[in-house]
Amino acid sequence: MSNSWLDLEGKVAIVTGGASGIGLNISKELIKNGAKVVVADLNVEEGKQSDGSYFVKCNVTSKESVDQTVAKTVEIFGSVDILVNNAGVNLPRLLVDDKGEKPEYELSEKDFDFMVAVNQKGPYLFAQASAKEMLKQNKGVIINISSEAGQEGSAGQSCYSATKGAIIAFTRAWAKELGKHNIRVVAVAPGIIETTGLRTDAYNEALAYTRGVTVDGLATDYSKSIPLGREGKLTEIGDLVSYLASDRASYVTGTTLNISGGKSRG
Repeated sequence: MSNSWLDLEGKVAIVTGGASGIGLNISKELIKNGAKVVVADLNVEEGKQSDGSYFVKCNVTSKESVDQTVAKTVEIFGSVDILVNNAGVNLPRLLVDDKGEKPEYELSEKDFDFMVAVNQKGPYLFAQASAKEMLKQNKGVIINISSEAGQEGSAGQSCYSATKGAIIAFTRAWAKELGKHNIRVVAVAPGIIETTGLRTDAYNEALAYTRGVTVDGLATDYSKSIPLGREGKLTEIGDLVSYLASDRASYVTGTTLNISGGKSRG
């Protein structure tokens, strides 16, 4: 029996932050295509899941925790073929609270350090630990989840934008370093995607204040702002990542694929 078009059967993938949101859909799609998936997430109990994935409790900001997760993956499944650096946090914050009404929504050192630790340090730690395993087989794929904000900048989200811009730069540089070892490094930059449970009331309140609108005012008419006239589906991110993880994308490296329905210049 021949394998599927993507031929991911038996490949071993780590998806960080894979227990919810975009990461959950990426995990599901990889599993659907026959990959063995380790979900590295802070909010899980360790062990095998009913869908075949394996949960490992992991703090992406801790080198010890990341190294243990990669070692555990190799121990259970024998290798790391695919890494999806998906775990991320976004606290909407203004550089300067010019109205002076909500100082908590002005970017503090604590908020800055938190976003940089999760969004920038986490992917570096996981890429380093995973690449060391990929070197042993002279093959592998690292997929970094960036954001349209990292390409275009985003009002009220400067620190988040900066960390996602750093991911794009990491992608270019790591691809240049690892190409000779047949390891590809690609980034994906989603635009506006359908709401997940991660978009909390607290997040919406913060974003609305940083944008100078009411929470109701955050809703935009996508038929005007997005050429395809709608927000993206989580499954569409999962589909793109699965393709990039496969040998069908064997000549794609060092680049960022914008997936925004045409909204972003990419």
